Amino acid sequence: MKYVLFDVDGTLIDAVANQRQVWRTWAQQHGLDPDEVHQVALRTTPMETFARVAPDQDPRECLAALHELEDDDVRSGVYSAYDGASELLGALRPGAWALVTSNYEHRVRGRFARTGLPVPEVLVDAAAVEEGKPSPVPYLRAAARLGAAPGDCLVVEDAPSGVRAGLRAGMTVWGVNTPVPVDGVHRHFGTLRAAVRDILAFASGSPSPASPNTS
Repeated sequence: MKYVLFDVDGTLIDAVANQRQVWRTWAQQHGLDPDEVHQVALRTTPMETFARVAPDQDPRECLAALHELEDDDVRSGVYSAYDGASELLGALRPGAWALVTSNYEHRVRGRFARTGLPVPEVLVDAAAVEEGKPSPVPYLRAAARLGAAPGDCLVVEDAPSGVRAGLRAGMTVWGVNTPVPVDGVHRHFGTLRAAVRDILAFASGSPSPASPNTS
């Protein structure tokens, strides 16, 4: 049996503009340059971002303010599921797929409810593991909860840290929603829509085209 493990933001949900706005608002609240803060946030965890852009401020208070803004965005932000996400998730067998996110479960559920996407039985979020991506722990935890061997799992990701996590977990990793392949991916698709047929073929155990890159 084959299994599919999905990243969420940037893979199934288009939240790029939302994250940019959340960080912009946070930066303005703290008297910092929004563009500079966002560029740092793209490459680091929130706590690392605070250490670099606001070293004189309490990181716990910084994180609390960021979390409040993110929760507000779940309730009122404008975002959407990527084309193909609803069709893809609806076609997968229950118990054969999971979500693995660096976000928190309540936000994922809120966004999925607003975009009409189904939530699987297994959802591994930031609170479920001590080590986040690029550690392999989140993907290995999801596989264990599904009863899956790592070699039977396909990871679908858009971010370098997630790709590294999947590779370190010993899984097949496909990249989506990026103009060029993220280093290390076994296959690359420019959009999620372009990957739907092949992901479903993997999940069913059927052969799919062997080309490493698909536009």
